[in-house]
Amino acid sequence: MALCCEPCGVRRDMPVGLLLVRPSSDMSDEQKRPWWMWPLLIVLLPVVVVALLLWLISALLLLVVVWLTWCPRRRYAIVVYSNSPVWSEYFERQVIPQLGERAVVLNWSERKRWTLSLPVILFWVFGGSRQFNPLAIVFEPLRWPRPFRFYTAFRSFKHGRPEDVEKLRLDFFRLLDDLARPKAA
Repeated sequence: MALCCEPCGVRRDMPVGLLLVRPSSDMSDEQKRPWWMWPLLIVLLPVVVVALLLWLISALLLLVVVWLTWCPRRRYAIVVYSNSPVWSEYFERQVIPQLGERAVVLNWSERKRWTLSLPVILFWVFGGSRQFNPLAIVFEPLRWPRPFRFYTAFRSFKHGRPEDVEKLRLDFFRLLDDLARPKAA
């Protein structure tokens, strides 16, 4: 029998305990992958591509609806927050009163009472599944929506560092103010 490697002196096919020692180079790539991997990939890849295309088409249609119905009325954003003791008071004093008609406000704590509406669908499509509360999404005409995710900033806020929250809030209102400003002819 041939030696597996010179320094250890272990022979190929020599039993070590209950295992049979074989060099890894003896195993081909085909033996490492299960036989069903390629057929599964061939079946799932078109399904994933079609699902992504459908999501993209629906997202683009929603954006067109927003651009045609909200933007002419100077409504550009969705704000989602909850009754959390960390940010509820801040949003109710510093954010919501300044919004006016420029945004739709959704309270995550009251989501069981939400009805199927454009703001709710926009939140589901563009809000994501992580750090979505509190959140502001700005819909600029002819651009992909810009999310402002406040969750991480409020973690710092909770520990006595309000700078991140203030910067994010100011950036959000700066963008809203720029969008709502009347265009000069």
